[in-house]
Amino acid sequence: MEAEKPSDFIREIVETDLRAGTHGGAVVTRFPPEPNGYLHIGHAKSICLNFGIAREYGGRCHLRFDDSNPTTEDMEFVRSIQEDVRWLGFDWGEHLHFASDYFEALYDYALALIEQGLAYVDSSSEAEIRERRGTVTEPGTPGPFRDRSIAENRELFTDMRAGKYPDGAHVLRARIDLASPNMKMRDPLLYRIRHAHHYRTLDRWCIYPLYDFTHCLSDSIERITHSICTLEFENNRELYDWILEHVGVPEPRPHQYEFARLNLNYTVMSKRRFIELVETGKVRGWDDPRMPTLAGVRRRGYTPEALRAFAARIGVSKHNSVVELGLLEFTAREDLDPRSPRAMAVLRPLELVIDGWPAGKVDTLDAPYWPDAARPGSRPVPMSGRLYIERDDFALEPPRGWHRLAPGARVRLRHSEVIECTGVETDAAGEPLRVRAKLVEPTARVKGTLHWVSAEHAVDAEVRLYERLFSAEQPGSDGRDVLDDLNPDSLVVVTAKCEPSLAAARPGERFQFERQGYFYVDPVDSRPGAPIFNRTVTLRDTWAKLVQREQAPAAEAEREAREVIHVESELPPGARALRDAHGLDAGSARVLAGSPALEALFRGALAAGAEPRAAASWLVSELPASGVAPEAARFDGPALAALIALVERGAITRTVGKEVLIELARSGGAPEAIVGARGAHALDEGALAALVDEIIAANAPLVARYRAGNPNLLGALVGQVMKRSAGRADAKRAGELLRARLG
Repeated sequence: MEAEKPSDFIREIVETDLRAGTHGGAVVTRFPPEPNGYLHIGHAKSICLNFGIAREYGGRCHLRFDDSNPTTEDMEFVRSIQEDVRWLGFDWGEHLHFASDYFEALYDYALALIEQGLAYVDSSSEAEIRERRGTVTEPGTPGPFRDRSIAENRELFTDMRAGKYPDGAHVLRARIDLASPNMKMRDPLLYRIRHAHHYRTLDRWCIYPLYDFTHCLSDSIERITHSICTLEFENNRELYDWILEHVGVPEPRPHQYEFARLNLNYTVMSKRRFIELVETGKVRGWDDPRMPTLAGVRRRGYTPEALRAFAARIGVSKHNSVVELGLLEFTAREDLDPRSPRAMAVLRPLELVIDGWPAGKVDTLDAPYWPDAARPGSRPVPMSGRLYIERDDFALEPPRGWHRLAPGARVRLRHSEVIECTGVETDAAGEPLRVRAKLVEPTARVKGTLHWVSAEHAVDAEVRLYERLFSAEQPGSDGRDVLDDLNPDSLVVVTAKCEPSLAAARPGERFQFERQGYFYVDPVDSRPGAPIFNRTVTLRDTWAKLVQREQAPAAEAEREAREVIHVESELPPGARALRDAHGLDAGSARVLAGSPALEALFRGALAAGAEPRAAASWLVSELPASGVAPEAARFDGPALAALIALVERGAITRTVGKEVLIELARSGGAPEAIVGARGAHALDEGALAALVDEIIAANAPLVARYRAGNPNLLGALVGQVMKRSAGRADAKRAGELLRARLG
C-alpha cells in the first residue's frame, strides 16, 4: 500500500541541499510535540514526514518535547507520545530531547540579546502590550519601558529569574520593529514569569521561554538542518531567522519550511476541544475510539500501515485543504481486507425457522476464513433449523432491486443452503418477529447471499458500533458551538449473536464480520472468553448507496467527484506544467499557477536570466513578508532577476536581499540603486576582519565570559557584528573570525 518513495516540495528541497552540500551532507529533522495532550491523526502526517525524510536520506530525526509551559504539561502525555511514535513504526534512537534541557542555554541567549540592546524588560500589563501592538493597517507604538538601559534590563531579567517578581509583573521582549507589516516582528515576547511546578525541572525555574524563542534555538542546539512545521507558523519564520541571526548562529543555520496541516471533514483537530470532550464526559477518555487521537484510532482498530499509507496518499502541499474522511476509511478498508479473517455475526437478530428441518439435526460446515480459496485456514460453523439473520435483511414490502429476503423470495445462506421465505410472524404493530422458510434445491439461481448464525450455538458478544463523532461536515461552522454538532449515534452498543469461533477471539485480533465491516477486539475491556468488538470501519453498502443516489443524485455525484480529486491529489494543469518545465517543487508550482501576477513575475525573471528555483523561492517564500499583494508589487521580473544575481554573486547578503525585496515591492526602483543608497554592499574580508576586532574590543565582559567557558555567547558577538554591519556581514565568516581570534 505504501509508496516506495514519496515526492514533494520538502523532499525536493532536501535533495537540492544534499547536492549542494549545504549542511555537509547531513539531514537532521525533528518532531517537536508539546506534552500537553495526546497526539492526533494530523500529527501522524508530520511524524511520517519528519521521520520518513530522515530514513529515506540516511539522516536522523529527533523526538523533542517542547515543554516550556509548566501549567499544561505532564509525564502522562510524554509517555503517550512516545508510544504513538513507536506504534507508527518510527524510532528516535539516542535522540530523545526536551526543550527544558536547554533552559540554561536559552537564558544565556536571552542575556546576549539584552547585551546587544535587542531585548528589553517590559513592565506593561498584557492589555497594554496588546493595545500598543497596533493593527494590520496601523503600526504599533512604543511603551514607556522600551528604552530602558542595557544595565537595567540585565538586572531586571536576572531578578526575574531569581523569583523576585510575581506572575505578570514583567516580560522580556525582543526589540525589533513596531511598524513591521508582520505582526510577529512587533517586539515579540520572549520570556514570561510563571511560578509553577515543572514536571521535569521542578521548581528550579520561575521564568519560561515562549515558543518562538525556544523552538529555533532548540533546533540550532540540536543542529537540525530542516525544521518542518505547518502553515500556521509561516509568519513566524521571519522571527525564527531573526533570532538565530542575532544571537549569532552561523550559516548554514536551520531553516524553517511550512506545509499544509491535515484537515479532515467531520472532525476537529484541536487539543482544547479534545480536553473539553474528555472533561465533560462526551467521550470516554483520550483513547475513546471515536476520538481522532492516535490512541483512539489505534483502539478502534486502525493499523500503523494504514495511517502511513494515508499520509503518503494525501501528500505534502503548501496549501490548506480539507481531506475527505472517506479517504481515510477507504485506506483502512484497503489495509484491513487482506489481514482480517472472515467470520459471521448478526448485530440486530431476527429469528428464522427452517420448516422441515429434522429436530436435533446439526450440520457442521467447514467455512474458510478467506475468500481466496488458495489461502489456507477455516473454522467449523454449526447449522441448525433455527437461525438468526439481520433484521435489515428482511422486508415485508421490498423496494425495487431488493436482493435480500422477502415473502416468496429466495436467497443463499452463506456457506450453506438456498432458502425460500414461506411466511412471517409479526407483532401487533406489524413488525416481523419470526421468519419462516424452506430449503430449495441448492442449484437454484439467486442474487442475494445472507450471513447467519445458528440460534442454538450463537455466542453473545458486546459489539460497539462506532460512527463519525460529528454529524456536520465542518463542525462548529456558521457560528455554532462545536459540541452542538456531536453525532448522537456516534456509538451504538449492541449484543450480537456470533458464530462460536468468535468466543475465543483475543484482544488485538481483527475480523471482517461478513457483510458488516471490520472489527477489532478491544484491548482494554475484553476478557478471556468475553471479547468486545469495536467496529473499525463499515464495508461498502451498495444498497444504501443506491437509495442515496435515488434520493439525491446530484449531491452524491458531487461528493464522488470530490473524493476522486482527493484520492488522486493531482496538480492543476497549469501548476503541473510549471513543475515539469522548470523543475519546481509541487507546492511552489501550485502557488505560482494560482496567481497570474506571481506567474508573470516568475516568467519575467526567467526571461532576464534568473534560475527557476531561485525565482520561485523568492516569490513564494520571501515576497509575503512585504505585506504587498503580488498584483500590487512595484517591481517586475527583470528587477527580481537583478536582485537574485546580487545575492548569488555575494554582492549583498540574503538578509539584505530580503530587505531590498520588501522595498522593491512597496516602492519600486532598481535593486542595485537601492543597495547603493543604503550602502548595503557586503563587507569584503578586510572590512569584516576590522569590524570583528572592533566588536571584540567593545565587548570585554562578553568576551571574558566566552573565554571562561560559555560558548553560547559567541552568538551574541556574531549578532553584534551583524547589527553593526546592518546585515552586510557574512555571519558564517564572522563566526569563523571570532573563533580564531578568541581561541
